[in-house]
Amino acid sequence: MEHPLLQSYGSFDGWHILLIMGGLSIGFFVYQVQKATRLVMLGSKDDRFDSWSTRITEFTVGWLGQKRVLRDRVAGTMHVLIFWGFLMLASDMLDLATANFFSDRILPDLLHGPWNGMVELGYIMALIGCIAALVRRLAFTPEKLKGKSRLEQIEGNVILLLILTITTTSFVIESKENPSRLWEPIGHAVSQYGVSDSFTVTSYWAHMLSICVFFVLIPLSKHMHLVMAVPNVFFHDVDPPGKMRPLAVGDHGKAVPLEDLDIESFGVSTYTQYTWRQLIDGWSCTSCARCQDVCPAYASGKGLNPMEVIHDVRNYANEHAPLLLAGEQPEETMMQRITEEAVWACTTCNACVDICPLYIEHVPKLTDLRRNAMMETMEYPDVLNTAMGNIESASNPYGFGAHERADWAADLDVKVGEPAEYIYFVGCAASFDERNQKVARSTIALLKEAGLDVGILGMQEGCSGDPARRAGNEYLFQMLAETNMMTFQELGVKRIIASCPHCFHTLGKEYGDYGGDRLEVFHHTEILAKLQDEGKLPMVEGNGRSVTFHDPCYLGRIGGVIDEPRNVIGGVDVETEKHGQDSFCCGAGGAQMWMEEDADKRVNVIRAKELSETGCDTVAVGCPFCSVMVNDGLDAVGAEMEVMDVAELLWEQIVARDKEIQEVYAKPLKDLPSSTVKSESSDVVA
Repeated sequence: MEHPLLQSYGSFDGWHILLIMGGLSIGFFVYQVQKATRLVMLGSKDDRFDSWSTRITEFTVGWLGQKRVLRDRVAGTMHVLIFWGFLMLASDMLDLATANFFSDRILPDLLHGPWNGMVELGYIMALIGCIAALVRRLAFTPEKLKGKSRLEQIEGNVILLLILTITTTSFVIESKENPSRLWEPIGHAVSQYGVSDSFTVTSYWAHMLSICVFFVLIPLSKHMHLVMAVPNVFFHDVDPPGKMRPLAVGDHGKAVPLEDLDIESFGVSTYTQYTWRQLIDGWSCTSCARCQDVCPAYASGKGLNPMEVIHDVRNYANEHAPLLLAGEQPEETMMQRITEEAVWACTTCNACVDICPLYIEHVPKLTDLRRNAMMETMEYPDVLNTAMGNIESASNPYGFGAHERADWAADLDVKVGEPAEYIYFVGCAASFDERNQKVARSTIALLKEAGLDVGILGMQEGCSGDPARRAGNEYLFQMLAETNMMTFQELGVKRIIASCPHCFHTLGKEYGDYGGDRLEVFHHTEILAKLQDEGKLPMVEGNGRSVTFHDPCYLGRIGGVIDEPRNVIGGVDVETEKHGQDSFCCGAGGAQMWMEEDADKRVNVIRAKELSETGCDTVAVGCPFCSVMVNDGLDAVGAEMEVMDVAELLWEQIVARDKEIQEVYAKPLKDLPSSTVKSESSDVVA
């Protein structure tokens, strides 16, 4: 049979038809891609041309290896099959569009078999993935797909039907090209059925038409990610997770000091104030809704859907494209498009960023809007006034005087405001909140028990600035950071221990921009685990408690400290369904601790219910904010669970052990079993 491309159809040759179809579809595709690229490049500068080895490695495993995609095993597997299938079958266009010129004239004979095998395997993989996706969408529709608009559902189904057409017709076309039983088993099997020439010709043009339609739909749909995902993944943020950038960076790579700061505008108000990398996100989103699924604000009924935030960026650009490309600014601001409710609902837990298969950066888009609202337009929630005012005047959100910072340690033999090998950065919560003061006392007791040279800053300690920074008050944060750094330098502070994950993150990951790059910052659970490993603190044994652990966002997912807290308490009896890197937020982050929740459900209540379902009697935590939020949530759901910090649980064990030893020694030797006497005597000698 003559190749369909070489046949004539009335007054037209196959070549002419393909050129018209391909020219129109590819021309439209190129036009839309360049338009999107122009809209992206309107963004402000963003230096993402560093850390090449890191970028190449992450691109290889993240985009090519689909690392994050596979975290959802069901949908991920289907996507990988289609993705890798298309990568393998794409080279078939060299034959389909040239009437087999490539394989007949260019490809060496030795490679014919392996190449045909690779192409067919690609078609098979894409077909399996496509059928599985269609069955899932139509017969076992996930809740997140049910929530999509009718148009989005139709769009997804049309794309899958196009892929189904492309893959099935390929086997028909292949059957007329003397397929190898070894390398092309499906094509060979189809050839045995004696497929007619007319059906083959129809299949060929259905195949090519489907590809052309696909080219048209790519830039008009979520499938634009096929183009934009490549730069989006490659130019992902290589800074530590959750790290916010300074208002301005000098030539030395550090933050510009406040006294030298000269900025016309703070944060983001207009589309072009977002960086070009932030704007690529809008065209990279696959609408998979994974960010939506893990968002605590969305789960609690608030007006924030991280997926819609990304859609808003793209939709805004497309709707205002004529004005933007003409160098003019639309009247609508980005705050108006994304909405104040959405912007101020974010807990900055970073779950959306962490789960995104294409490395989309949701949180910075919201915090940049907060910066503008807080420092320029002054349009922010009134409830933040008290906390921000207290931080500015007293260097803590509670408003207590600095002279009260060390009152909790008045009866403890600990250095205050003196040089020490380790400085315990107490944080505002443990300094002034009665419940969390117990955590600070337990931590200091444990560190001294292990023989560490440790001190506290007392009234010289100021707020780390985390609440101010997450609320958008970058100016206040920088003032606090510069003040604390002066204190650290005066005392020669090099190693810091923090009980608060927010302080742990801010001091360890963000103070480097302000001269703190030589600081070693540890979470107290890291130090305690290390001291246990060194034999300076005892390992926890059974204490009659059944324990689950709540991973704070800024400790586990953002900080990467997951195993240490569990090791300190001797393991966890029952894990929640969402734990470790996938833990669900308590609702306090992103300055939410200082704002009132007004929603159908409270974030902390959702988390408390998950914790109560473990059936444990104790919730271990490693964050003062989590302690408060989880405890309040448990009260709301009527769960009788005790919330204790990891340090408290370990200290409880040591106190109980010491009490037991004292009780033993209080008894007359004649009342003790001989084995006990020998054991205790040997302990005394030792």
